[in-house]
Amino acid sequence: MATKRLARRLGLIRRKSVTPASGNPGGSRLKQLYAYLIVVDFESTCWNDGKHHSSPEIIEFPAVLLNTATGEIESEFHAYVQPQEHPILSEFCTELTGIKQVQVDEGVPLKICLSQFCKWIHKLQQQQTISFAAGDSEPSTSEVKLCAFVTWSDWDLGVCLEYECRRKQLLKPVFLNSWIDLRATYRLFYKRKPKGLSGALQEVGIEFSGREHSGLDDSRNTALLAWKMIRDGCLMKITRSLNKVLFLCLCIYLYIYGTVIIKGSHQLKWEDWP
Repeated sequence: MATKRLARRLGLIRRKSVTPASGNPGGSRLKQLYAYLIVVDFESTCWNDGKHHSSPEIIEFPAVLLNTATGEIESEFHAYVQPQEHPILSEFCTELTGIKQVQVDEGVPLKICLSQFCKWIHKLQQQQTISFAAGDSEPSTSEVKLCAFVTWSDWDLGVCLEYECRRKQLLKPVFLNSWIDLRATYRLFYKRKPKGLSGALQEVGIEFSGREHSGLDDSRNTALLAWKMIRDGCLMKITRSLNKVLFLCLCIYLYIYGTVIIKGSHQLKWEDWP
């Protein structure tokens, strides 16, 4: 029984038949554009009291480095973060994430966390000689090993971190402006709408390992799913880039207000961005 459970966790036994949209159930692997994937899955402040809280703050910042050639997680980053706007966690948040008040109290502000994260990234760049590209390009070579970020949906990097950095006027690392939405990639590749991360894992025969809504466990399981998809023949590509979105917003802004900017004294400020 234990052997069967281990085999299911590793994806060697499928509970349901999920055929890739490419029509390649045998899973011949394609040459990946990215030699490494960094999976992130934040946990944030949350409530269930019926009130609208539009400013979630990151309280757990995890990241795992996945080798797309071997499927191994070669490095991890993890930090608990002090919320500044809502410093006291709700009972619902603690029950959902398992994160205790003392853990965030002993954590670091997001500004320091981002600095620590950048140091981890810099170390990886030196040790694994990885490089970040804004979009998809040629497959990695032995000299340059391209790396991309992976999330489950666009929320982590496109909403949570993006708007918290804006509110707190923090400089966000530019390499966090592009990522692969694995949920969207899964839907396109398997032609199935996943019922959450745990449901997606079950559909390909992998048992969720650890605690759901634990940022680090979710990151590890997302990496496990990404590796399974790669083995099934999925080519990982960037699905979202904030650089392109911001550039488009700037073009629209200049088109509408260009005359005012040229003839008047109005200056383009950070808060003018959508």
